[in-house]
Amino acid sequence: MPELNANVLSLIIVVMMLGFLPFVAVGVTAFAKITVVLLIVRNALGVQQTPPNMVIYGIALVLTVYIAAPMAAQLQTILTDPALNFETLDDWIVVFDQGVEPIRDFLLRHARPDDRAFFLEATASVWGPELAQGVEDDALSVLVPAFLVSELTRAFEIGFLLYLPFLAIDLIVSAILMSLGMMMVSPIMIAIPFKLFLFVAVDGWSRLVQGLVLSYT
Repeated sequence: MPELNANVLSLIIVVMMLGFLPFVAVGVTAFAKITVVLLIVRNALGVQQTPPNMVIYGIALVLTVYIAAPMAAQLQTILTDPALNFETLDDWIVVFDQGVEPIRDFLLRHARPDDRAFFLEATASVWGPELAQGVEDDALSVLVPAFLVSELTRAFEIGFLLYLPFLAIDLIVSAILMSLGMMMVSPIMIAIPFKLFLFVAVDGWSRLVQGLVLSYT
């Protein structure tokens, strides 16, 4: 009977973890940043739904798995330790405490100090002095939101820099069409081939993917 209860408890915990897995994938990995950058580049090119969202998310997922491979390897080493037990709730708490260390290290390396400082200071006013008393800047409750804000900030910084050359092409094409008196011609339809040519000529996809991956070194 105790063995049956332990199996039921383990099954419940595993199912709950699987339910939270998508949120974890977005919150503590590179998925959010990569997705935002790719979507901004697609909008800058002006090609509407090409590549489609499924392809964008697929690229982001593949790159996220690649970047998170060292963290996953550390997690596997920890979780496959024969000394760990998965029978009682206390055992699962010990597993959780050990398993979050690779994630904590990843978040610490990529969350900006200013964002960490803000969320650490905000705990006193948002949570109250009693709950915030034992919270430190390396707590997951501080690191996860700080990491997300840092990732979004970097994503929009990268997206802004990538948007500028395409914006310049739009302005040049618009100015040329206006000087020729062709105001009824859509500048977007004329600019898209030039933007695609520029993106292909500089090997845009390869450079973009390489830059995103190397931003986590």
